[in-house]
Amino acid sequence: MSRVQGTAGEPDAEVVFRRLGFVGHILLNRPRALNALTHGMVRAIHAALDDWAEDGSVRTVVIEGAGGKAFCAGGDIRVLHDHGKAGRHSEALAFWRDEYELNVRIRRYPKPYVALVDGIVMGGGVGVSLHGSHLVAGERFVFAMPEVGIGFFPDVGATYELPRLPSLAGRYIALTGARIGAADAAALGLATAAVGSSGFDGIRDALADGGEPSAVIAAAAPAAGPARLGEAERAVVARCFAADSVTGILAALDAAAVAGSAFAAETAATVRGKSPLSLAIALEQMKRGAGLSFEEAMRLEFRIVSQMMRNADFFEGVRAAVIDKDQSPRWVPGDMAAVTPAMVETFFQPLDHELAADGRRRP
Repeated sequence: MSRVQGTAGEPDAEVVFRRLGFVGHILLNRPRALNALTHGMVRAIHAALDDWAEDGSVRTVVIEGAGGKAFCAGGDIRVLHDHGKAGRHSEALAFWRDEYELNVRIRRYPKPYVALVDGIVMGGGVGVSLHGSHLVAGERFVFAMPEVGIGFFPDVGATYELPRLPSLAGRYIALTGARIGAADAAALGLATAAVGSSGFDGIRDALADGGEPSAVIAAAAPAAGPARLGEAERAVVARCFAADSVTGILAALDAAAVAGSAFAAETAATVRGKSPLSLAIALEQMKRGAGLSFEEAMRLEFRIVSQMMRNADFFEGVRAAVIDKDQSPRWVPGDMAAVTPAMVETFFQPLDHELAADGRRRP
């Protein structure tokens, strides 16, 4: 059985910590599980960051994923599903509470925090990469927040980050789960730079030698490649996703499709396959998040997730995508028109025990 944490030379640990010169290095080490985060990994990473924050010999933190296929494909959603299904809500919420506090810790970390990201980065993987000072995307980089497709919502700081992307791209990402490559990530500001993954070793070595992260990354060979969201696609997104409701967005996409936009038609079809309730929640997140601080956004997400653990769509979405893999979820409500503002508002109500959102690790 894999141990949670280890040091260099202990390949069976879920997350490996080591010192490389002036670098504190984190390796997510569950490649067979696409480096999905466990609760133990979250707590171990937070502890290491606390130690390195006080260590004057550590100038920069670097985080990477093992295996080449994924940086981190998210949290261990099957375990969280099983906790909720068994009524063990407190255990599932303990994971999210610690994860969100880790996201705040990374966002406010006093030293450079560099994520070298190649392959898939989704869900919880976004939370331990996007909020640092630098995110370097390799040529196999694939970013997505696909949560509305499993009856969940885009969390781990998406409430803050996505509304701040240009051309309403954040709404597009949140409501479609679209996969964003390195070129688009760099253009949208999701990545500091797009660099050939063969250059990661050089970046890591230069940082270990004490190099300043922005200068080191700027000196690496760029490898952005072609963007999927060109000028025409971004114009469609900016126009259609400006609507005030999901039904309004769909109507605008349908009109653009009739006018000849294949991209709009594809996007509308994608949105229609997601949980109607999750779509409405995600759009409301994007509206509210634009005016929130990062800490406020994380508190809001903890309110939402606390309700999600009692929502049928989450369990149905995980069943269809992960357990039975029939890809045929039966959403409740099954139609966008049946989702009321009162249903959505329930997920945003204050809690008796709010997330502290101070970045501190709990005992």
